[in-house]
Amino acid sequence: MQRRQFIAAPLVLGLPELALASESVAQRLRATTGAGNGAVLMFRHALAPGTFDPPEFALGNCATQRNLNEQGREQSRQIGAWFATRQLQPKRVRSSPWCRCVDTARLAFGDNRDGSGLAWAALGSPRGSSEATNASSLKQLQAALKAVVQQGAGFEVWVSHNFVFNGWLGASARTGEALLLGLKPDGKPQVLDRFDTLAT
Repeated sequence: MQRRQFIAAPLVLGLPELALASESVAQRLRATTGAGNGAVLMFRHALAPGTFDPPEFALGNCATQRNLNEQGREQSRQIGAWFATRQLQPKRVRSSPWCRCVDTARLAFGDNRDGSGLAWAALGSPRGSSEATNASSLKQLQAALKAVVQQGAGFEVWVSHNFVFNGWLGASARTGEALLLGLKPDGKPQVLDRFDTLAT
């Protein structure tokens, strides 16, 4: 499936407005405990310098991948601190299997309390995958989002790649930035809010 690149308009806000925007998201997350009110907060992984993975890339070997640098690891910890300060706990964290995404998720939120793994192939980068695989991944994301929203038992955090933001949502995200997702009346994903915990 061909993926087009979309460039989201930058969010131009001063510091007071950014603080208000982040607290607006916090309020929305606290309100995800009723049927039909669930949500997914989807992050782009924290800073991992470069553009693509090296030619010798292997999914199960972090040494062959583009990884978080120290700034990216600190960004991840800052994301976790933002949630901890506000006593916001996702009911589940899911991540692309790529190391930079798993590391972002783990440094920010730790492992899932129920022992379930973080890695989920549907959130993985579509680069190098077949049309059928990419189409299947998008269907899985859509079905999972619908289930989270309809159950309304809290919010999930997903960590993925900008290619997935583009292909599924038609939007881009900066490293460490998140989009809050719900559902439109037609069942398609809806971006409810956009925020960057690192800018607050």
